[in-house]
Amino acid sequence: MSMAKIHTLVSWIGATDLNAASSNTEGKTFGPIAATLQAEAFDAVELLYNYSEEQVKPYLLWLQQRVSVSVRAHAVSLSSPVDYNDVYQAADQFLADISAENCNLSLLLSPGTPAMQAVWVLLGKTRYSCRFYQSSLQQGVQEVDIPFQLSMEYLPAARLIDSHKISSLSDISAPINAAFANIVTLNPGMLMLKQKAQILAEREVPVLIYGETGTGKELFSRAIHNASKRANKPFISLNCGAIPAELVDSVLFGHKKGAFTGAMSDKSGVFEQADGGTLFLDEFGELEPSVQVRLLRVLQDGTFTPVGASKEQKVDVRLITATHRNLMEKVAEGSFREDLFYRIAVGVLHLPPIRERKGDLTLLANRLLSMLAEEDDSLKDKKISPDALNIIISHPWRGNVRELQSTLLRAALWCQGNEITAEDMRQALFHMPERASDSAGIMNRDVSQGIDLQGLIDELSKHYILRALDAAQGKKKLAAKLLGIENYQTLSNWIKRLDIS
Repeated sequence: MSMAKIHTLVSWIGATDLNAASSNTEGKTFGPIAATLQAEAFDAVELLYNYSEEQVKPYLLWLQQRVSVSVRAHAVSLSSPVDYNDVYQAADQFLADISAENCNLSLLLSPGTPAMQAVWVLLGKTRYSCRFYQSSLQQGVQEVDIPFQLSMEYLPAARLIDSHKISSLSDISAPINAAFANIVTLNPGMLMLKQKAQILAEREVPVLIYGETGTGKELFSRAIHNASKRANKPFISLNCGAIPAELVDSVLFGHKKGAFTGAMSDKSGVFEQADGGTLFLDEFGELEPSVQVRLLRVLQDGTFTPVGASKEQKVDVRLITATHRNLMEKVAEGSFREDLFYRIAVGVLHLPPIRERKGDLTLLANRLLSMLAEEDDSLKDKKISPDALNIIISHPWRGNVRELQSTLLRAALWCQGNEITAEDMRQALFHMPERASDSAGIMNRDVSQGIDLQGLIDELSKHYILRALDAAQGKKKLAAKLLGIENYQTLSNWIKRLDIS
């Protein structure tokens, strides 16, 4: 059984209320709050005040002696009781908090300044479902029927979060303490990859991770490190594609003071920093052949020489590399050393793009939104509507998890309310022009890694059926026509077989 809601009266404490407690007015008036509590039955009372504690404490004692209901009072700091912005922010935050406590709210309009009364009406008629009361000497206590509706401009979450916080939300990446539990999936192929990665974590072999940008290569690498015997040693991550060509040796192996112009002091490279732990080299396929030769030596005997040094250094590093390129093709082309390839490609993981992870898109979207909410309370009540999920399912997500995360953040920051709608998702999506290499789309899958032909056909069908249903606003007959299917019952059969909601 659900619990009955508590009927709660909310009010500002006004000057007339405070005066009622003084001896020189005793018996003349109870003030609006006390009068309302004597005339109407409430289960709880929540009072806001902007007066000093010395003024309010005697009143609260006086009030509690005259009413049987529990009274709670909350101090609110306002720059001015007639400043609409201050009053609005304080009242909105308080009503948001109290409305979560399973209660029916009633607002007492009489106490306080005109700004306080106007804000009560605005909030009580728009954001919160409230009843209204007023109290006066002439009319007594009355429930007020406000005979009009208001439409209030929505205050998006983007207005409530500062720029630095929004930037940090957009940059949420693999957590330092990432474990295999952080890799959320129901997809059989991904579950098998997690099992393989856990086995590799227990061995000291080099690992090569293939995958498009944003498929979770760093998340896997951190999970492997954290599940290995090196978990309490350093994990150093480096994007090889972001290193200027003239600084590659310095970044990898370090340098001595004066080794080159700008080398003002000794600096350790990533191999030295990762000594005893794990070095993750992302976009490994971007390294030039000349650098590949020097890397091969480190991997063979664990020694290297910093730039400008004459003495070798020895390190113990477990290497995990990642790339979105097909290194076997680069070996065939002569742009990647074959001996280096076989040195790093001992444990190999091929991460599929999220468009191929059947059943995972909804799971990933909800998980990413939860992660954003964990970082900022302004997003904690956001939900994804079923129509928005259909948009997510039908989008190709060329940027994979990274693109999905940034799109959800944009939608959550600007959606009007706590539910992200299909229209919010459409506005948040970027529609990139097709690149020449992508013109064939689904025809460009890497057969060398194995493909599921029927799965690809189903994926293509599901993608266009969802788009047609969206364009036809859910009308199957029109959607069937758009897809070139003469009988809409045939479309219904496809929808059922592909489990399209």
